[in-house]
Amino acid sequence: MNEQTLSGLLLSDFQKIVDGKETKMYVLANKCGSEVTILNYGAKIVSIMVPDKNGKLIDVVTGHQSIDDYLTSEEPYFGAICGRYGNRIANGSFTLDGVIYDKLATNNGPNSLHGGIKGFNAVVWDMRQVDEQTVELKYTSPDGEEGFPGRLDVTVIYYLTDDNSVIIAYRAETDKPTVLNLTNHSYFNLSGAGDPSISDHLLTINADDYLPADETSIPYGPKEKVEGTPMDFRRPYAVGERINDDFEPLKFGKGYDHTYILNKEEENKLSFCARCVSPKTGIVLNTYTTEPGVQLYTGNWMTGNLIGKHGQRYPEKSALCLETQHFPDSPNKPEYPSTVLRPGEKFESYTVYAFSVE
Repeated sequence: MNEQTLSGLLLSDFQKIVDGKETKMYVLANKCGSEVTILNYGAKIVSIMVPDKNGKLIDVVTGHQSIDDYLTSEEPYFGAICGRYGNRIANGSFTLDGVIYDKLATNNGPNSLHGGIKGFNAVVWDMRQVDEQTVELKYTSPDGEEGFPGRLDVTVIYYLTDDNSVIIAYRAETDKPTVLNLTNHSYFNLSGAGDPSISDHLLTINADDYLPADETSIPYGPKEKVEGTPMDFRRPYAVGERINDDFEPLKFGKGYDHTYILNKEEENKLSFCARCVSPKTGIVLNTYTTEPGVQLYTGNWMTGNLIGKHGQRYPEKSALCLETQHFPDSPNKPEYPSTVLRPGEKFESYTVYAFSVE
């Protein structure tokens, strides 16, 4: 099985037995010649090949060359589905229906991050190829896994459309009240993965408000207006234009690592989230989501130490994430949109990463 993808990856390099299950990478291809590869370890997007303004296919996400590299990576979230709770829960503890759950791993300073030590990014999902443009992944998280209550059955579907959109559909059900926040953690560089910086990317975010966070990245108070601050992306700004401004939230995060509260006319409806453009390639990424927020993260903790695809290095701020999601620490903040899922309810969420050129 030495089939090579358009991104130059060998499918055989992603086969291994992990936790008693076989890891495998599947290829999605559309009639335009674009390609997306999905790994069942962590339900990760490994590559996204889309055309630039000259029609040349460019891989616009960071990632690794093999399953072994993913297993030992210092960046465990490249392209992954994060859960059971994406983003942070303060002090690894929350209360639900009067019951205290305080055994969550504190794997990010004092806080629990992206589901704990072994979140959904580090498990082998059951994956099947539905057709050339669709894969479906399923994972059952047992009651008590990483300290979270309830058995949770999760389905994630990736679909590559003929107009170069990657649609991610999330579904989940539980047998006991639990909290849930699912997101995809792809790191985008629209000039091509391996390009050293995203500072020149022009970014627009459909948000009048953001959540200021403390030095541990936990929101500490009510939302604040972006107006008059370097957090304002209501019109296009270069990502690097104000990233080093003397502004406390940017200093705490070493750059952008903040939740934006999306302007929504209707809850749970798919709506415009963000637009990002590389002046070098002309590649445009428009993001849409049913989620109430998006975490903008500008790769502030990337080191350039690890080796990515084709020997690439990914230095600090060489990629950005648009993690569509509910808000950090929502289980401890009743004023935020609820992340509680109860038996008999069906969780459903959609995010679209739509690629084009200008």
